[in-house]
Amino acid sequence: MPELNLPPGVKDALDALIDSLTRAVGADLAAVLVFGSAARGAYEPGTSDVDLCVVLRKTSPEVLRKAANPLVLARNTARIEAVLLRDDEIGRAADAFPLFYDDIRRAHVTLHGDDPFATLEIADAHKRVRVEQELREAQIRLRRAAVDGLFAERPLRGAVIRKLRQLRSPLRAMFELFNVDAPDELGALLTLAAERWGLSVAPLLDPAADAGAAHEALAALLDRAVDEVDKLGGAP
Repeated sequence: MPELNLPPGVKDALDALIDSLTRAVGADLAAVLVFGSAARGAYEPGTSDVDLCVVLRKTSPEVLRKAANPLVLARNTARIEAVLLRDDEIGRAADAFPLFYDDIRRAHVTLHGDDPFATLEIADAHKRVRVEQELREAQIRLRRAAVDGLFAERPLRGAVIRKLRQLRSPLRAMFELFNVDAPDELGALLTLAAERWGLSVAPLLDPAADAGAAHEALAALLDRAVDEVDKLGGAP
C-alpha cells in the first residue's frame, strides 16, 4: 500500500478491505482510492473518516451484494466510508460532480488497480456553476439557521461551524478559476480571501470564541464570494 499517515489499525483495516473486496468481487473491482483528509495529510485520529472511492466494472445487485459485507465491516470497525462508482460513468459524470471529482483528482492515493482520475478532464464552466451553487446554498442556509436559532450563541456557533466545513472545496475551486494558486487547507483559504477582498476573517479561525462575530464574518465572506464568482459568466 502507498504510504498514508494513518494509525496502524486503520491501515490494517484498509489492507483487509482490499483483500476481501478482491476475493469477493474479483475482476469487477477496477480500482480503490483513498481521498479526502487522509490523502491530503489532514486526517485526525478519532475524528476523521477515511474516504474511499471503490470503482467497479459492474454495479449489478449481484456485484453489490458481494461487496456489501467487506464495506460494512470496514465502516463499522475503522470509519472507512466508501463511494461506489462504475468505471465507465466517471468521465460522463464530471459535468455533474465537477468539485467532488476535482477534489479526488487533486489528492488521492491509489491502493488497487489503475487510477481512473489520472486523465479526467473537468471543464471550468461546469466548476463555476457548481461553485456558485454551493456558495449560494451556504449563504441561504446560514441565514435560515440564524433565524431559526433566534441568533442565540450556541445554535449560531453550530451553524457557522457546519457551513465552514463545506466551504473548503468551493473556495479553492473559485480561486483557481481566478488563476490564483489556492491552498487546500481551509484556514489558508480564509486568509487568502481576507487578503484578496480586504475582509476580516479572524473570527472564522476560532468561531467558538464569538459566534456573533463569526456569523457576520462568514456572511460577509459569502456575499463577496458569490458576487465574484457570479461575474465569471453564465451557464456552460
